[in-house]
Amino acid sequence: KVFGTNLNFSADMEAEVKMMPKQQDISLGGKIYFAGGNSRSEMDMTTMKGSQMTPQMIAQMKTMGMDKMVSISLADKKTAYMVYPGLQAYAKIEQSGANNAGTNDFKIETADLGAETLDGHPCLKKRYTVTNTKTGQTLVMTSWNATDLQNCPTKIEQSAWASGDSFKGNSATMLFKNVNLSKPDASLFAPPAGYKAYDSIQAMMRAEMMKHMSGAGAGSH
Repeated sequence: KVFGTNLNFSADMEAEVKMMPKQQDISLGGKIYFAGGNSRSEMDMTTMKGSQMTPQMIAQMKTMGMDKMVSISLADKKTAYMVYPGLQAYAKIEQSGANNAGTNDFKIETADLGAETLDGHPCLKKRYTVTNTKTGQTLVMTSWNATDLQNCPTKIEQSAWASGDSFKGNSATMLFKNVNLSKPDASLFAPPAGYKAYDSIQAMMRAEMMKHMSGAGAGSH
């Protein structure tokens, strides 16, 4: 609903997350691709800024090959991939468990908030309230949909589940720039050939940590 009738597009993305209870702000840049319900986001962790992010942490991510991160979500296959180009590896994540709730367990209410110009684009501002009818948890999203970009959003504000979970009070803002409405290449929605596959992110991290530990041990002799 948030992305309207746009089944295909790509854009540069700037994200800012506010995390409670310490009101930590984290911002980073990247790129997003969307095609027929499938999505891909590319994050450059070296652009991350925030009160908890230090130059030493960024340097460590680079050393470990984790400064670039790609997330691929395939809605039709209920599968996601976390890809780390620096490691030439990826982890496959089955999403079937997360989708057991089904769309019937969610109620979506939409409210029109009028017209507004954002970043030079005439936009229709809308608020979406998503309620899990089983748990009572509520997610509120506000979008600015550009009428000159086939109602593709140029900005989305999101507040996390408002009740019953540890993310209460968290919020996120995403800005979309340089929007391209052409269909992204299908190869973007699959992990690169030749990359090492892992069953979980934890298994991938353990394997990489072992490599670094063995490398450090070999260098100390």
